[in-house]
Amino acid sequence: MKKGILVTVVILFATLSVVQAQEGELNGTIDVTYLSKYVWRGFDIYGDKSAIQPSIDLDLYGTGFGINVMGHMANSSEYVNGERWDYTLYYCNSLFEGESYATNYRLGWVNYNYPDQPSEGSAIAPNASLQELQALLSWPNMCPGGVVPSYILVKMWPSESGSFSGTNSPSGGTASGFIHIFMLDYPITIQGIMPDTAEQVLNLHTELIYNDGVGPAGQNVDQDWSNAVFGISTSFDLGSNLMLTPAIYHQVTMDKSVNDDKDETWVTAGLSYKF
Repeated sequence: MKKGILVTVVILFATLSVVQAQEGELNGTIDVTYLSKYVWRGFDIYGDKSAIQPSIDLDLYGTGFGINVMGHMANSSEYVNGERWDYTLYYCNSLFEGESYATNYRLGWVNYNYPDQPSEGSAIAPNASLQELQALLSWPNMCPGGVVPSYILVKMWPSESGSFSGTNSPSGGTASGFIHIFMLDYPITIQGIMPDTAEQVLNLHTELIYNDGVGPAGQNVDQDWSNAVFGISTSFDLGSNLMLTPAIYHQVTMDKSVNDDKDETWVTAGLSYKF
C-alpha cells in the first residue's frame, strides 16, 4: 500500500514536470554543508563527531511543488553505518497576501533512508527507514521589526511497524508520534564585511521543540519540552551564483531522554550554487 502511494506521487510529480516544462524553468540549489556536530531536533546523532551534508533542492517550474534530497554522513568510521538520506516531496504557497496575517506554508512528505542498514532495523542497527508528514506555517507580517514567527507540525512513523524503532524497540520507545517546533527569525542589517558590500544581513534564529515521545532510533523519549536552539547565520555572495553561509548554534537541553548533554554548541559552513 505504502509503495503504491509513493509510486503514484512520483508519477504525479513527473507528469506535472512535463506539463510545466514549456511554461517555466527548472530551478534549484546544490549545497554542501560542513557541521562540527550533527544535532537534529535535539538528538546528537553522531556523538559530537563532525559531518558532511550534501543536498539538492529542485523547484519544479514555479508550480510550488519541489523535491529535496539531503544526505547526512559522519566524518568518522565509528558512525559509517549511520549514513542517512532524506527524500522530500513538498508543496509551497501563501495565503492572505498583503494582510498582517499573511501566511506562507509548506506541506511535505519525507522518507528517511539508512542505506547501510536493513529496512527493518535490528538491535545493533535500530535506525530503520522512517517516514513523516510535515506542515510548516510562517507569518512574515505578523510581528513588528521584521521578526518572523513559524511553526512546524511533524508526524513521524517507522516504515516497518515491527522494527526496532517501532513496536520491537528494546527500550520500549518508538519513532512514531508528533513533534512541535516553534521558531522565531530576526534579520539584522549591519555594515558590509566583504569588500564592495555595503550591507551584511545577520539572521538570528531560535526554536523551541516539544517532543510527544518520538525516538527516531526507538529511544524511550519523554513527552515534554525537549530543547531550545539559538543561532546566528549570514551569507556571502561569492559571485557566479555561489553563496557561502557560516553559522553558529547553541542548544539548551531540557529533557535528558533526548540528549544526555545539558548544552550543545556547533558551527556550520555551507557552500551553495543556484541554477
